[in-house]
Amino acid sequence: MLFLVAALLLLGVVLGTVAHAPLTFSVAVGAAIAVWLGLFALRERHGRRHRTPTTGS
Repeated sequence: MLFLVAALLLLGVVLGTVAHAPLTFSVAVGAAIAVWLGLFALRERHGRRHRTPTTGS
């Protein structure tokens, strides 16, 4: 429950900051985050496909 309260508080702070930031800045930061998440997803997918299976000993 405390985690949920902290998450909602953080969300409110972030949304409040975005509301006062210029639109171009908000869009640029959003695009940068989207690119970062896309690269992370590609790296994870590539890593899982090319990982050799381990054998239990």
